[in-house]
Amino acid sequence: MNRLADATSPYLLQHADNPVDWWPWCEEAFAEAKRRDVPVLISVGYSACHWCHVMAHESFEDETVGKLLNEGFVSIKVDREERPDVDAVYMTATQAMTGQGGWPMTVFATPDGTPFFCGTYFPRPNFLRLLESVGTAWREQRDAVLRQGAAVVEAIGGAQAVGGPTAPLTVDLLDAAADQLASEYDEVNGGFGGAPKFPPHMNLLFLLRHHQRTGSPRSLEIVRHTCEAMARGGIHDQLAGGFARYSVDAHWTVPHFEKMLYDNALLLRVYTQLWRFTGDALALRVARDIARFLADELHRPGQGFASALDADTEGVEGLTYAWTPAQLVEALGEEDGRWAADLFAVTDAGTFEKGMSVLRLARDVDDADPEVRGRWQDVVRRLLAARDTRPQPARDDKVVAAWNGLAVTALAEFVRLVETSGRIGDEGESNLLEGVVIVADGAMRDTAEYLARVHVVDGRLRRASRDGRVGEPVGVLEDYGCVAEAFCAMHQVTGEGRWLELAGQLLDAALAHFAAPGGAFYDTADDAEQLVARPADPTDNATPSGRSAIVAALVTYAALTGENRYREAAEAALATVAPIVGRHARFTGYAATVGEALLSGPYEIAVATGSPADDPLVVAAYRHAPPGAVIVAGQPDQPGVPLLAGRPLLDDRPAAYVCRGFVCQRPVTGVEDLVAQLT
Repeated sequence: MNRLADATSPYLLQHADNPVDWWPWCEEAFAEAKRRDVPVLISVGYSACHWCHVMAHESFEDETVGKLLNEGFVSIKVDREERPDVDAVYMTATQAMTGQGGWPMTVFATPDGTPFFCGTYFPRPNFLRLLESVGTAWREQRDAVLRQGAAVVEAIGGAQAVGGPTAPLTVDLLDAAADQLASEYDEVNGGFGGAPKFPPHMNLLFLLRHHQRTGSPRSLEIVRHTCEAMARGGIHDQLAGGFARYSVDAHWTVPHFEKMLYDNALLLRVYTQLWRFTGDALALRVARDIARFLADELHRPGQGFASALDADTEGVEGLTYAWTPAQLVEALGEEDGRWAADLFAVTDAGTFEKGMSVLRLARDVDDADPEVRGRWQDVVRRLLAARDTRPQPARDDKVVAAWNGLAVTALAEFVRLVETSGRIGDEGESNLLEGVVIVADGAMRDTAEYLARVHVVDGRLRRASRDGRVGEPVGVLEDYGCVAEAFCAMHQVTGEGRWLELAGQLLDAALAHFAAPGGAFYDTADDAEQLVARPADPTDNATPSGRSAIVAALVTYAALTGENRYREAAEAALATVAPIVGRHARFTGYAATVGEALLSGPYEIAVATGSPADDPLVVAAYRHAPPGAVIVAGQPDQPGVPLLAGRPLLDDRPAAYVCRGFVCQRPVTGVEDLVAQLT
């Protein structure tokens, strides 16, 4: 009997009709393995994973494989996005045993969950032999299997241990991190390292803040060049906006086509802030198109942001996205088709498979004359209409709390910065940007309300939901950090005290249930399900680590409320990561980003005004805010808004109040005076 039909996870639902007698992750599955005295297969993946689909088609849909699994094992299917705690523990085991990891992850464990053999993707013939070998070893070499499992658990415990050296995160460490990133920078293609190449969003956020603090032209140039290279590459959807998960090459040409919510949320922050610092037209266009992609493609009204678009369409990677010159001519006509082929580097030889090409921008169009820009925009509209008639990739509609928090925070930054910048570009561009801001603002508010209504349950967070129904998996540390930071962002956007109250509730729960000795944090709560190890990973990877995320929220909340115990908790937690920052900068980008905010103050900017949407002081605050600054604008003494308490108008004129590190400067009523205090 397959037990996945009622799952909230689309990934699990994809396996509901397999001949494998799947169980979801639950105590009953391990009890069944103990009753039958058989090993457990733990298969971990996610909906948008290409090789997960391949292994499913080859093995899990196969009757012979299903018979072997059902007779000799208890099989558990896990969505890594829904249960990141389970994924973290067994990924550490897989890396300890094989030296590498990835998905699908294939783990054989004892009935108490102890892993004794781990791997990733196995072709069907290899997987059949593996099942026979593991079954034989379990029956005939049980002692050796148990010894192997004990050794793996010991390795997991060492890798996930809290404690160790601590140090304040200083200017010197952050400068060393920036220097290390510069030394690993790809001078030709942008980004860091070789293929496959992932968008280094958190490192770019850090370098932008490092540039703000130091004026380093090198840090800014790394961000500018990388952002331009990514935006022009095939990793960026040149028609609909949004970025794919990674590029299979070192020059951003051919992507792995899945589009993840978290990548696009973090990249939206990068391009928005790059535009703020430079006024670069490409950065604004890309930020606008990411915001539009999030609102149009991933947001579901009343149900939050979906997690991802799949890499495959009808089992074929790139089927929706790749083109030949002939297809461009068919969609656009001879003249425009050839013009588009030149613009998007579509050739007869192709850059992808079977003579197909992934669209990439081979010419500078953002600064071209209006006629060229108009033609390019018309071609994009027509190609997108043609592409929409093709089969489309599936969407993973699961709502992950942490990733939705990242999206709300990013959209809040984008909306407020654009709203306070006036009309930009010609009439058509300005109208398009205004329209995107409207839908982005609506998606942001709708999602924040959804998180508060559905994911906050009895003062605690749940990890995932789907179709408005929250799942059982409890929130992990990254959920608490990212959602609390999002609620702090909503407090600044709306001036409503309830968002700050909700953020404080989540942070208090995190401090009560996730705190570890020496200022660190575990990734799972003390009252959550106990696994074979309690994960506590301090490093940033595809998303901010739980520790970096909670520190970011603590720093922001402390600045908004003036309650120093939250700042002290943030400083203690960041001190547990600081020794890693200077040595492994590529894996501590969000921690370093928050570190720059702490070194900055962060600044607390309150504007007492009756017109918070367009007051010149508010505009100046957003345009010149130092790293990590919090900004609140509204009527003096507004209920639930600590930064506006006791901050009156001056001579009936709007006034700005700037504080930093519990030291406040004199209130000012002029824009020039405010800018002087912020720069």
